[in-house]
Amino acid sequence: MDDAEIVTLFETCSNTGRWGPDDEIGALNLLTPEVRLRAIGLVRTGQLVEIGRRLVPGPSSVARHPVAHHMLMDAPTSSSAIDLIEVTPHDPSVTHVDVPCHTFWEGKAWNGRRQTDVVTRGGLTFGALDTSPGAIITRGVLLDVAAARGVDWLAADDFVTSEDLDAAEELAMTRVAPGDAVIVNVGRSARERATPSEPLVRAGLRADAMPWLFRRDVAVFAGDCTERFPYPSVRVPFPLHQIGSVAMGLCLLDGVDPDPLVAACRENERNEFLLGFSAPRITGATGFPVNPFCMF
Repeated sequence: MDDAEIVTLFETCSNTGRWGPDDEIGALNLLTPEVRLRAIGLVRTGQLVEIGRRLVPGPSSVARHPVAHHMLMDAPTSSSAIDLIEVTPHDPSVTHVDVPCHTFWEGKAWNGRRQTDVVTRGGLTFGALDTSPGAIITRGVLLDVAAARGVDWLAADDFVTSEDLDAAEELAMTRVAPGDAVIVNVGRSARERATPSEPLVRAGLRADAMPWLFRRDVAVFAGDCTERFPYPSVRVPFPLHQIGSVAMGLCLLDGVDPDPLVAACRENERNEFLLGFSAPRITGATGFPVNPFCMF
């Protein structure tokens, strides 16, 4: 798709006004009690799989803003130990949730707002973390794109297309339904172990995959990829984040580690499960680290 075609997706994949002019949570409105009950019904063995990455303080090859850990009270005679943890939620080394107004496009924000109206030095005034539902429970579906292609991993400069999502869904032997969370696996960690490369070149979604997510009414997107990075577009350099946030109100879980989930799905011979996570309701915040879990 050229830039002009990608820009049209802001209209054709739009949920603006769908849940009212003042809605701040976007696609999370799809998480109805019925959707939660369907997810709970998938728990049969109680097996728990965590897909959040471990936070390790200090520099790394991935972290642009490393986690910092400071002890504030550590005297051996003290009655307690107190520390301070500093973390930049949107760092690529951190598993985190994005709020709808974390990302903008040409001055536009979620649900018809303007970027200049929602961003202040004191935080977001609309679509921030304190307006989220808090605890998220829904059905998760693993879309193993690498397995559907019959490879261990996608090349760093490859794209995930709508056809890839169709093939991965067929492999999963289920159909993504409204309110679902999709977790896409492209084998990124396996590729990085086998062929170390530039960490800022990553396989990910092509813009034509956005209508697929929109038609299926996906509530949450996660995986070891986002959009292909860097993306070959001048006007829309982050199509998953920009179209997903500004037009769709999609909840994005960035930086998850799907490897243990891939193993669990193969062990259980099914790609559907309960997915849950929670973030504190911090006024004005653009996101926060989370440790999502999957239950079988």
